[in-house]
Amino acid sequence: MKTEGPQTRESGIEKLERFLQRQVSQIRQGGIGILPHKALKLLALLPFLPFLLIVRLLRPWLILRFAPLPSERIGHFAGNIEVYLCERDAGINVPSRRFVDVFYYNARISNSQLKRMWDRRLRVCPFDISLLDRLNRWLPGGEEHGIPMPHQDRDVHGLLASTQPHLSFTIDEEQIGSVGLRNLGVPEGTPFVCFHARDSAYLETIYPNFDCSYHDYRDSSIHNYVPAVEELSRRGYYAIRMGAVVKEALNVSNCRIVDYAANGDRTDFMDVFLGAKCTFFISSGTGIDAIPMIFRRLSLFVNFVPLEYGRYGQPGHLFIPKKHWLRGERRFMTFREILGSGAGRFLWSEKFEQRGIELVENTPEEIRALAIEMDERLKGMWQTTEADEELQRRFWSLFKPSELNGVFRARIGAEFLRQHRHLLG
Repeated sequence: MKTEGPQTRESGIEKLERFLQRQVSQIRQGGIGILPHKALKLLALLPFLPFLLIVRLLRPWLILRFAPLPSERIGHFAGNIEVYLCERDAGINVPSRRFVDVFYYNARISNSQLKRMWDRRLRVCPFDISLLDRLNRWLPGGEEHGIPMPHQDRDVHGLLASTQPHLSFTIDEEQIGSVGLRNLGVPEGTPFVCFHARDSAYLETIYPNFDCSYHDYRDSSIHNYVPAVEELSRRGYYAIRMGAVVKEALNVSNCRIVDYAANGDRTDFMDVFLGAKCTFFISSGTGIDAIPMIFRRLSLFVNFVPLEYGRYGQPGHLFIPKKHWLRGERRFMTFREILGSGAGRFLWSEKFEQRGIELVENTPEEIRALAIEMDERLKGMWQTTEADEELQRRFWSLFKPSELNGVFRARIGAEFLRQHRHLLG
């Protein structure tokens, strides 16, 4: 709960002082020649001063807060905003007085359908007010007018499990989605799953001049998923391969397995509709799986890494991680070692290399076993044993609540734990 006090005023003054010191330093380094550029930036801010004065005068009765929407990457565009709304509804990070939150776009839009749906749900300014927001944050007391948006789609408080989605489709959109499913060959009323394996093609396409290889540790082969979706097709599902840009097409002849990512039928609308309507979503932990998350669909995560970043707060989710092979010792790390060494939080490929850790993908058999477990749990056919439950307890006892996960309701795959119980240490 935010309250106004000396600390807030002091931090605002300090921020202004840092800003002024930075300007003086830049002028000293750049010389008199950069003054015209600085003057133009200042002139661009001046028209916002009257409005900002009104915002500050209203503060005793109404707090206006501002923030950009994280629209550049679909995972943040979906997950961060949904978590913000859940926390706001739960009274987390909100002022004690009446407030109004106003958003704006100042980055590329990763998905036009998500934008359309968020525009129906949020107060979004029709033009970029980033200069106003920036000026507000520079001036003393500006912190109270910033929206504390989550930096990631971390449902630390486990709110998704007890709340309803904040987005919904219109009647027309439902009809368009039904037609889209039929065009993909999925008969009306037939259950379907979505599956996706991360590769580097998407980031290389949208950031052609930026080296995104630091994310490559998260990649996996889509071909290792085929036995799992073949099994699901025998169990009555259609399986739809997702992805905006992918490195290679699937080579399958099963008409129940649809390579939507590579067959030319992909649209922003269907990306959202499919993720929102699937029975469950098979993913390696990447942006697109935030869509089923915000619509409260179940997810099955394979090849998941880093270990501490799993979405463990939602009941029903299943996952299996990549195994961590220590090259120097020629053995796999235990889960306790992964968590204790910090490797469970590594977000860069280079970090694993420096520690001599080789990440080993899940086998097709491991992925297939997890898919069978999910299907049988959904159908009420899954038979657990006390030995399985003890393995689960031992695994989850290694985790402690943190800023990444506050509650633990997901399950690691039963067959994976049976085969790798030695990794419990």
